[in-house]
Amino acid sequence: MPVFFAEHAYLEQGWQNDVRIAVNEIGIITAIEINSTADHAERVEGPIIPGMPNLHSHAFQRAMAGLAEAANPSQSDSFWSWRDKMYGMLDQLTPDQLRHISAYLYVEMLKAGYTHVAEFHYVHHDQQGGYYADQAEMADQVSQAAIQAGIGLTLLPTLYSYAGFGEQTATFSQRRFIHDADHYLQLHQNLTNRIKQRHHQSVGICFHSLRAVTSQQINHVLAETDPTLPIHIHIAEQQKEVADCLSWSQQRPVEYLFNHHEIDTRWCLVHATHLDKSEVQRLATSKAVAGLCTTTEANLGDGFFPLPEYLALGGRIGIGSDSHISVSVPEELRWLEYEHRLLKQQRNCLSAQQGGSTGELLYRLALEGGAQASGQPIGGLQVGCRADWLVLDAHNPFVAASHTSTLFDRWLFGHNSSLIRHVMVAGRWVIRDKCHAADDQLAANFTQTLKSLFS
Repeated sequence: MPVFFAEHAYLEQGWQNDVRIAVNEIGIITAIEINSTADHAERVEGPIIPGMPNLHSHAFQRAMAGLAEAANPSQSDSFWSWRDKMYGMLDQLTPDQLRHISAYLYVEMLKAGYTHVAEFHYVHHDQQGGYYADQAEMADQVSQAAIQAGIGLTLLPTLYSYAGFGEQTATFSQRRFIHDADHYLQLHQNLTNRIKQRHHQSVGICFHSLRAVTSQQINHVLAETDPTLPIHIHIAEQQKEVADCLSWSQQRPVEYLFNHHEIDTRWCLVHATHLDKSEVQRLATSKAVAGLCTTTEANLGDGFFPLPEYLALGGRIGIGSDSHISVSVPEELRWLEYEHRLLKQQRNCLSAQQGGSTGELLYRLALEGGAQASGQPIGGLQVGCRADWLVLDAHNPFVAASHTSTLFDRWLFGHNSSLIRHVMVAGRWVIRDKCHAADDQLAANFTQTLKSLFS
């Protein structure tokens, strides 16, 4: 079994010195020793920290990053106008193109500090809305891209049936997404059978949103699937969504979800931007994860999640890059803090109650919530977890001159360029000296895909 040695490693109990880590043949940590020696071990040059789970991704949207930033003077630009542009790109997306976009993005994620991704996948059908010969064709392209990149994957095939609350008929633009519950269960079983043969990949359960499914469908799917799988759903992202839900049910979206379903640690509520005090309390108490995607939420004009109040109640969070307008662990975490500095006009808002390093607090919370939402043994350097870690660049002056107590803050708040030099997933180096073995080929494939999609 391979053994690694690092002078500094961020373990469950915090920073430790002279750490030996043994990893078995399938990439799981089997032993950790502190205050040890480097004898017969591979020496890692630089501090190591756990890789971050990315709990919310729509991989195909990376292809349109930056292409929805021109305002239309004839209408107010919003999430909904952005969605129309996104639908337009999907009119021609092919399986090969999806694989090329995803593989390139997943390597970007690795270089940015993400070692596992939960892919919220809802593009199921061909350009006419019909089934591929292989019902799981599009989802399988995502899985193959993750293998090519070397990133861990929780694949979340998504049930999407309706255009709006009250079972509104799906639009033509949504034709590639649509399943009824029984066909969704067939897809889910198909993917479960093939993914279980692939190391470091798993399948979860996903409902696009309350406006796109019914409570009856949710109950039916949950009754027919593994009761241990993680469950993801978009919810309360936009004010219009809240208003539409109130008009339809006289309840707010998160209120409705809690009133009709048992929400527990299996659940990840993505965005949950617009909550009243009761919903904040119920979400925090449930120990479900709030999936926060700050750069996307800012780009789309969603609003502010009530994070200080939620954390004060013991709420759990994780981060995702969602539409991939940015692919950066530091930026995602930094803006969780900065948006509340701007709102409250004070500093270190999220760590004020606990004291200590803001960067370390944010990183630890996102590790824990991301691992929970992914349903995988990840998110920490500890026995039984997958050997996913980042090596910070020991040659960078800020790393070389910093005490470990300030490293998270130096990285998360002091840099836009990456301080990550090497990345390991499941005991295998996937990024060495900031490069991936397939960088040139993946970039060429991605370039050709962009030219094809937007020519």
